[in-house]
Amino acid sequence: MNDQNGLASEARRLVTHRFPHAVGAILGGSAAQGRTSASSDLDVAVLLPDSDTTRREVIRHDGRLAELFIHTTADIQRALEHNRGNRRGTLLFIYDQGLPLLDLHGDVDRSRTQARALLAMGPSALTPAEWDRGRYLLTCFMDDLIDAPSTNRYEQLALADHTLREAVHLLTAHHRAWTGIGKWLPRRLLQADPERGRALLDGHQRVAERGDTASLAAAVERILDLTGGPLREGYVQR
Repeated sequence: MNDQNGLASEARRLVTHRFPHAVGAILGGSAAQGRTSASSDLDVAVLLPDSDTTRREVIRHDGRLAELFIHTTADIQRALEHNRGNRRGTLLFIYDQGLPLLDLHGDVDRSRTQARALLAMGPSALTPAEWDRGRYLLTCFMDDLIDAPSTNRYEQLALADHTLREAVHLLTAHHRAWTGIGKWLPRRLLQADPERGRALLDGHQRVAERGDTASLAAAVERILDLTGGPLREGYVQR
């Protein structure tokens, strides 16, 4: 709790120093949950008057990196809706789970209410064209992974990474669950489907550690069976 309070104070000073005209701010990410290390960055959403501009910045303040999600009060509603569409919901989770730092006119509170409503709806569903493209890409990556020579570890690892990402994309979409990138990819994956998700991650690890592609390929085949089957000949992209 002391660390959380200290980081909140640090984030509040950042906002006051850099955005003296801010009407709202909220601290998100691990810092808001009190789960940080000495090198952790700060995720801070800032609301500015409509005379300013919406943007994303990465700065260093008092020796610590800070990623700033900056929106005007006129843009924040549209930004939250767009965040649902990209299926990662980064901004939605900041407003839902974050720690308010400043809220002069209630804009942060209203944005939190909207974010929670959008999170409850779940991420936007894939269109039929997006499903077909996902199945086609995953099928291609799986086929190439199986065919990759075990002596060419560069190709194996590159294909394993692409295969995992596309499989996660389809599996989370199947469950209408939020997805992620970086460290959030395995976290969101295991939340969405612990059994199939762990099979994918274990298969990916076996490729990395042993050059064994069979487990990952088998896990991918289960995802494809779940989402309409492999797609090769007959695929058309318009």
